[in-house]
Amino acid sequence: MSTLLKNPTVLRRDILASLVVFLVALPLCVGVAVASGVPAELGLVTGIVGGLLVGALPGSSLQVSGPAAGLTVLVYEAVQEFGLGALGVIVLISGLLQLVLGALKFGRYFRAISVAVVQGMLAGIGLVLVLGQVYAMADTAQPSGGLGKLAGLPGLAGSVLSGGTALTAFLVGAGTVAVLVLWPRLPARARVVPGPLVAVALATAVTVAFDLPVAKVEVQGLLEAVRPPGLGDFGDVATVAAVGTVLAFTLIASAESLFSAAAVDRMHDGPRTDYDKELMAQGIGNTVCGALGALPMTAVIVRSAANVQAGARTSLSRILHGLWLLLFAALLPAAIGVIPLAALAGVLVHAGCKLAPVKELAPLWREHRGEAVILVVTAVAILVTNLFEGVVLGLLLAVCKSAWETSHLHVEVRELTGGRMVAAITGNATFLRLPRILEELEGLPSDRPIELDLSGLRHLDHACRIALENWALRHNDAGTEPVRMLPPEGIPAQLSSASST
Repeated sequence: MSTLLKNPTVLRRDILASLVVFLVALPLCVGVAVASGVPAELGLVTGIVGGLLVGALPGSSLQVSGPAAGLTVLVYEAVQEFGLGALGVIVLISGLLQLVLGALKFGRYFRAISVAVVQGMLAGIGLVLVLGQVYAMADTAQPSGGLGKLAGLPGLAGSVLSGGTALTAFLVGAGTVAVLVLWPRLPARARVVPGPLVAVALATAVTVAFDLPVAKVEVQGLLEAVRPPGLGDFGDVATVAAVGTVLAFTLIASAESLFSAAAVDRMHDGPRTDYDKELMAQGIGNTVCGALGALPMTAVIVRSAANVQAGARTSLSRILHGLWLLLFAALLPAAIGVIPLAALAGVLVHAGCKLAPVKELAPLWREHRGEAVILVVTAVAILVTNLFEGVVLGLLLAVCKSAWETSHLHVEVRELTGGRMVAAITGNATFLRLPRILEELEGLPSDRPIELDLSGLRHLDHACRIALENWALRHNDAGTEPVRMLPPEGIPAQLSSASST
């Protein structure tokens, strides 16, 4: 702080950046909370904790934390299945797990998660988010599950086209989306105010001016909305399904935060992120949010990018953005109650569309087809099943793909003088390539002397070792001469027992 006081230029930049981040965060905090099926104030609580508490902790100096659209689907499903009271318990336990992972230095390992899985996760979340918020744009209850949302679209279209309040609300939401799409195309001077705030403010002004019959955000008050979990709430999450939800919260929130940190580090030349400390900071924030019964938090790339682009130099900007959120929630709570739900749904529809990496998919398909398949399968699995199962499937596919690609091997058969044949196997001999190895070896004639050269192998797993030994024994029984083997270099020559010389 003394450094800031000595450098008024840095202080002024941080204050201005904090105001920009506040204006970006305000509609998103409220919108994410409403879309998650919880009181709007709980989104502000998470934003306040992300600013005042996490903003002051070490880790990343410029990225901003708060409620994220990426967790909206998971939070909504958790509230529907376990209840609002249990949400605080789930978030609290997830925060404690993040603390443990950070203390054990697991932060750096989250960077090893396949980018295709992360992009597929975000695309799947975006699809479910858009499908759900399209119903909210028409002030209509959304069906459960991704397939249910898809199946209900014709009925939704019929309700909108028939006119009435559904059409009015949908036009308000569509107008909000239109403003968000057009806003980046305006001159830089006009874009001083963030697009989400302008879009929501215009939708609210139109709704109030014409007294449109659309649903608005329900306001409870900050203290009334905060509900720390009780002992009974802990009992509600003592199920296998709840454990899976906790793990999903922990892994997805951690991955999203640390991927965001990596992206933010590329935007500035200041101090780099300490991933383990950042993971612990997120854990402390989620523990506190859980204790308050609020939404889970992650580092959010939209707010973080706005912070860097606005000229922030220190963590003061993100701390102050939390202070502005607190003052707004405490002094102007009634201002939330005039916001139409359709406008917030429009903001989230736009955010959901941006989560899908549409522009990157075609180049990825041309250059890394396997990665594109993992991305699409992960997204579709999330839509068809749920977030946790979809991500697990994506991770399994990524591991299988890596295992397949690293098990490259080459089998070369050549004839030498005297009728001798040499079968040379090079590369990595794993069970994944075993069918090909046996197919090549079993095609060799049994009446010729054969030398099996394994000296070029870098790896020989147990399954291949046993299969080669058995093949040599079978060939020795059927052939005129035994197989002679050259064992792999650096690998114990147990294969020699299968041959006689």
